[in-house]
This record gives sequence, structure tokens and C-alpha cells, in this order.
Amino acid sequence: MFEAIHAYYKTLVPRLTAADLAVLDECLSVRNFAKGDYIVKAGQVCHYVSFINKGLVRMFYTFEGKDISIGFVVAGQYTAEYESFLTRAPAAQSIDALTDVELIDLNYNDMQQLYKDHPVFQEFGRKIAEMLFIYLNQRNAALLSLSPEDRYRHMIANEPLLLQQVPQYMLASFIGVTPEHLSRIRKKISLY
Repeated sequence: MFEAIHAYYKTLVPRLTAADLAVLDECLSVRNFAKGDYIVKAGQVCHYVSFINKGLVRMFYTFEGKDISIGFVVAGQYTAEYESFLTRAPAAQSIDALTDVELIDLNYNDMQQLYKDHPVFQEFGRKIAEMLFIYLNQRNAALLSLSPEDRYRHMIANEPLLLQQVPQYMLASFIGVTPEHLSRIRKKISLY
């Protein structure tokens, strides 16, 4: 059940031992969501950091009645409304399941206890936070410096599977255009 999450932890912190992973396993739980279910809804406190064992999720804000996609997370990666998770305050964004999803969860209190009792997990937490910072910085830089067409080309080059799995209107909001504008971009790119 936990083989994929063990491999993920060992990739980031190779010095983790079997005993460390056994301690981690005692803190983990599994949740399943059907396509369309909310994992975290804006206004709720996020209680878990979740490793996606199976499936695909979307992170988004709702502004003036419209959903604005800010990220997609695939199997083999972590997701959370991290600010809410850390501050214990209501989430500003939502996370929903774009497919049936299986999550392996670590709750806030267990994470804090792991940090206290097993400092090796502090290194893992730091590396996850660093990866999140880099992702957000790259996303902000792309929004500020790349045209929508270049953002779409970046997705083609770096996340081609998302283009097949995510509905066009969600991709459009992610790159900051209307679905109609995305159709024009796709048509223009296909002409090359």
C-alpha cells in the first residue's frame, strides 16, 4: 500500500531507514474520493498533507463565481492547501478530484510529532516546502513574463499528459485565458 510514498520519501531523504518508514506508516491513513469530490473546500481547514497514490487533482480559487485553476497534481506527488494546513486557518482555495483519487494522508498533529520525535522528517518537510516555493515562484514568473501561447507551449513540453486529462476550460483558466482564446492558441500551434 505504501510502496510509492516510501520511494518518494527515500528519493528526497535517502538516509531514511526501514525503522523511520515504519514510524511514518503508523501515522498514515488512506482516503478515497470519486471524480468531482472536494478534497478541501475553500473555507474549511486543511487537516492533511496528502500523497496522491492514484488519480489527478486540481487546485483552484473561486473568484466572482468563476473557478480559476492554479495547479494540477498527479499521482506520485503531494498536495495540500498548505497555508491552511500550516496556519490552521480556513483555506482560501479548493482542491477537487478530476479523476477517482486515492490519497495517503499525514495529519497535522502527527506531522508535528514526527518532526519532534524523529528529526530526519524535518529534512523531508523542508525539502517539500522548498519544492513548493520553487513551483510557486516558477508559476508566478510564467504568469508575469510569458504570453499565454508560451505558457501553453510550456505545458506541451513539460506536462503533456495534463493536456489529455484536464478539460480545456480548466487549462484555459490555468494559463489565464478564456476557453475560446485557448482554442485559437491550439489551432495556431497545430499549424506549425
